[in-house]
Amino acid sequence: MKLRALLVDDESPARKELRFLLQSFPDIQIVGEAANSLEALELINNMQYSIIFLDIDMPGLNGLDLARQLLEKDNPPAVIFTTAHEEFAFEAFNVHAYDYLLKPVSSKRLEEAIITVRKRLKQDCSTQQTASKKSNLDTSSVTRMLTVVPAEQNGKTILIHPEEIIFISTDKDKIYIKTENKSFLTRFTLRELETRLDPKMFFRTHRCYLVNLRKMRELVPYFNGTYTVIVEDQEKSEVPVSRTQARKLKNILGL
Repeated sequence: MKLRALLVDDESPARKELRFLLQSFPDIQIVGEAANSLEALELINNMQYSIIFLDIDMPGLNGLDLARQLLEKDNPPAVIFTTAHEEFAFEAFNVHAYDYLLKPVSSKRLEEAIITVRKRLKQDCSTQQTASKKSNLDTSSVTRMLTVVPAEQNGKTILIHPEEIIFISTDKDKIYIKTENKSFLTRFTLRELETRLDPKMFFRTHRCYLVNLRKMRELVPYFNGTYTVIVEDQEKSEVPVSRTQARKLKNILGL
């Protein structure tokens, strides 16, 4: 299946470079270019695109504003942001971006982003068809899974892949993502992350914890039907499992 692509960037050399990189993907068909969001909107209103490569910092309506408007459409295209700015990553994923590529765009990151689009479009299509058969559900309401999670450290936005996450926890009003040897602050809520991360990989063990099932190493009985999970970060951290969630977790693990 051909993916009809639109390139949106106010810098002609950036569009030219992206067009060159996309030549390596036979299923990507570039059928439009725009130098700003208003031009892009006019094209989008007259043609159905599968994917949009979208810059953020443009004069007038910026890329984030355009992405928000696209969400109002019945069948919005997949958006991949291509930008020189790290600081907009959180806002980008809040408008359901499929990926966030920093300029200069590398071939490897571009390939990862396109693979994600292929998978998600296939999943969305399957989900929408199933939902339509069951209840004629509005397909625009399908929640899009996160392929990377934006977090913050030392004033920079860090993009964390789900497989790097050991667990996610709350501390008062702050949400922290724990990897093997670091902890990052994110502006997502725990509930948002629970909804938008793969449920086959992540499990809510406690109202304050979301754990990567693949990073669990021990399940230790605690008291009154509760448990503690030992995970495989450097500290061998202990993650609590509530009594209610313990039953569900044991069922998942076949215990």
